[in-house]
Amino acid sequence: MDKNQMMRFIAKRVAGELTPGTLVNLGVGIPTLVAEYIAPGSDILLEGENGVIGLGKTAFDVIDATSGKKPEEADDQVINAGAGAAGIDAGASFFDSTTSFGLIRGGHVHTTVLGTMEVDEEGTLANYLIPGKKVAGMGGAMDLCNGVKEVIVATYHTMKGNPKILKKCRLPITAKRCVTKIVTEMGVFQVTPQGIKVIEYNPEFTLEEIQRATEPELIIPDDVKPTPHCYFEGL
Repeated sequence: MDKNQMMRFIAKRVAGELTPGTLVNLGVGIPTLVAEYIAPGSDILLEGENGVIGLGKTAFDVIDATSGKKPEEADDQVINAGAGAAGIDAGASFFDSTTSFGLIRGGHVHTTVLGTMEVDEEGTLANYLIPGKKVAGMGGAMDLCNGVKEVIVATYHTMKGNPKILKKCRLPITAKRCVTKIVTEMGVFQVTPQGIKVIEYNPEFTLEEIQRATEPELIIPDDVKPTPHCYFEGL
């Protein structure tokens, strides 16, 4: 897979982990693409912390970053939390940030999908700051990590050949012990009290290759299964 296919594979696989009938927040970057793969009839509502419920298939900001082009159909007046042009489903609602963060802090958002620079074996997340570099900042991640029922990290497995799944985060921390699941181009991983467990693996990689790309020792069940073929179709 090339990088664009990896990005779409991660997003598609994350969509398969979402619970039908729930309110889901999508972070910036790869998480934005998850909207493209929500199954029709799943009753999953997408929320943006900038004040909208009912985000539709968009991912314009990610596509633009890849192609360098701005889609003509994008409406600059309708954006997601990452300031990217957003599609809106029929029946969507708009509200102010006070209401938005009231929903998050009140526990009404079931799942958030976030990107990251680092995540460790305890589920601690570091996704807002690289010292000495200009980055987007914390945004609503701190509130989301502490207010939702499930935190899924959607990320490439490595950065410049270095593991992003670590024994301990080294960058400034967004939230401690909040991540429940990690999805990368190499597989799906569950954060457990005993460590990071391989739920399934991308058969393009061996389990040995996945372990070498991961800093902590992985828990690999004897009966771990490869990712179903359907998640590779149409990438």
